[in-house]
Amino acid sequence: MKTPETRYVSTVDGIHIAYQQLGDGPTAIVFAPGFLSNVDTIWGDGGHGELFRKLAALGRLIVFDRRGTGLSDRPDRADSLALELGLNDLRAVLDATGTERPVLFGYEDGGTLSLMFAATFPDRVAAVILFSPWVKGRRSPDYPWAWSEVEQDAWDDRVEKGWGTTAFVRELLRAEAPDHVTTDTFVEGFARYLRSCASPGAVLAIERMQAQIDARPILPTISVPTLAVKRRDEARSSDEVRYIVDLIPGGQLVEVPGNEGVAFLGDVDALVAEVEAFIREVKDEERTFHRHLTSVLFTDVVDSTTRAAELGDRSWKALIERHHTIVRAMLARYRGVEIDTAGDGFFSTFDGPARAISCAQRIIEALEPTGLTVRAGVHTGEVETINGKAGGLSVVIGARIGALAGPSEILVSRTVKDLVAGSDLSFEDAGEHELKGVPDRWQLFRAVDRSS
Repeated sequence: MKTPETRYVSTVDGIHIAYQQLGDGPTAIVFAPGFLSNVDTIWGDGGHGELFRKLAALGRLIVFDRRGTGLSDRPDRADSLALELGLNDLRAVLDATGTERPVLFGYEDGGTLSLMFAATFPDRVAAVILFSPWVKGRRSPDYPWAWSEVEQDAWDDRVEKGWGTTAFVRELLRAEAPDHVTTDTFVEGFARYLRSCASPGAVLAIERMQAQIDARPILPTISVPTLAVKRRDEARSSDEVRYIVDLIPGGQLVEVPGNEGVAFLGDVDALVAEVEAFIREVKDEERTFHRHLTSVLFTDVVDSTTRAAELGDRSWKALIERHHTIVRAMLARYRGVEIDTAGDGFFSTFDGPARAISCAQRIIEALEPTGLTVRAGVHTGEVETINGKAGGLSVVIGARIGALAGPSEILVSRTVKDLVAGSDLSFEDAGEHELKGVPDRWQLFRAVDRSS
């Protein structure tokens, strides 16, 4: 899979953010990196290539450099690096790529950024995945996992003296990925990667900003599905990740094999398998949410081919336009929603079966003076919203019932008959029928308007 092209987008506060896209598919995954990244070198020296290509196989992967690092602008003021301004970076990338509701994959404090974005713009996020998350930059009695001032000062000293050297990388890997300390080619490449991400001064400026972070108050407000993934034997405490997850309503935690605290090292397949399973769960849940009880009405003109041949193209076109006008007027009258129109047929939905039947009856009556005869089928069931349109088995059933109706006849399913009991509608038994592509035999009924 070819490395994608790097592009730029400007944020609302004038910062240029570098980003890339890879893969395609209905699911968008946005990888929000930790405080260091470089979208050009991340594939090679950064070692993320295997992880990114496997994530791209699940859909469309978007990666970007946050402000202050990599190929993105590096503001000259520390306050321009504030994490809340990172929301502008993420929003600009989503807008530039036409991404509506992605899954945000946040690594380390990229997870904090993802959670802040999900809390601020819940309608723009489908789900959040966290790897090695933290939400507070300095240790406190109620958050004992962060660094103390002394530990931070020791780290800053290491950055000043050895940032981007192989010795610095080996010491880092002893804590984060001990099995990779002795791999010289990786150590040398990762040292180059760190140098490409930021200078020592930039690292220290970012860390001064991070020390002020405490994102815990936003965690109970997260309303999107959230999954945290942790490797079972890594140095980071499971207690910290569990603490974060427990503050997020419905948050989940899974552990995968390995001792790496770095997402792109170790058993990447196990990590991606959990990501894939979670995304599938979220999509299945969304499909359930998009299902609702609806009455569907199908109408079409009887013997339209014969009538068209008798009238000729011009007269037939005028008659069909009159048909469409009448049908749409009746749909408006009975609060129906036109879903699709094909030739002389209409597919519409209603929030109640009685209105669907009444609409069909008035359509038949209104079309009598035109010489057109229509047939209709009505069914009520769970309908799934697919790409903004109603679909699913209930729609198929409604269409099959409509196709069995005769001239000026309205056939309905037993479900419809039972739901409108007590109305002014009555029904005649129309027998059992097989509906093409639908299991079992179906008892159908012919709708009769008592008021007529």
